[in-house]
Amino acid sequence: MSADPEKVDSSAIAHTNFRYFPYVMAAFVAILLLSNVIGASKLSAVTLPNGATWAFGAGVMFFPVSYIIGDILTEVYGYANARRVIWTGFAALIFMAFMAWVVVSLPPAEGWPGQEAYEFVFGNTWRIVLASIVAFWAGEFANAVVMARMKVWTKGKMLWSRTIGSTVVGQGIDSLIFYPIAFYGLAGWPMELVLQAIVSQWLIKTAWEALLTPVTYAVINFLKRREGVEVFDTDTDFSPFGSRDQGA
Repeated sequence: MSADPEKVDSSAIAHTNFRYFPYVMAAFVAILLLSNVIGASKLSAVTLPNGATWAFGAGVMFFPVSYIIGDILTEVYGYANARRVIWTGFAALIFMAFMAWVVVSLPPAEGWPGQEAYEFVFGNTWRIVLASIVAFWAGEFANAVVMARMKVWTKGKMLWSRTIGSTVVGQGIDSLIFYPIAFYGLAGWPMELVLQAIVSQWLIKTAWEALLTPVTYAVINFLKRREGVEVFDTDTDFSPFGSRDQGA
């Protein structure tokens, strides 16, 4: 353990075997999958002080944690390693879609009463996952790029500015893509509700990021001390596919 983390470039440590990196990756993928399968299918609503109803996707309560973990990954391990995790999540979403399709398509046993409910919950999973894949891919890479570039611009200072700033951009892109693809045209999802969900998701996720800033600081500082590095993306290829560094 190093009390004064060594400053290195992201490309120089893309495949370093960090102690805590696998656990951070596992947490990221788990939250990504669970929030999209369990939370995204349910439309919730709250009554505002003026009596109006404001709708939002239930998954918004937990999905922002994946962006917080994404910030932690980029800040501690660099863009090249964050890119590896994003592609891992991408592959996991594809497998989830395939598994959902197979399970829903299998004929139920005679007398089993759950098929209709199962199809209601998971029958539109292909749309949710398609939306998730596109929105996740665009939003997470935008989040990581902004996070990494702002760290260089701020010389590693003002962590709060890049965690919140990257989330504003990443979640904005994610929200704008996800809900129209996933739910527009479905029963119970008229266009006004889709628009409400887009705005709600963006605002709530950004607010979550801001509220959890102290937790993000604590986790990042802990990991930097334990891993013994301070990563700056000063000479990194920011392409999602990679070409100039070992993180491809």
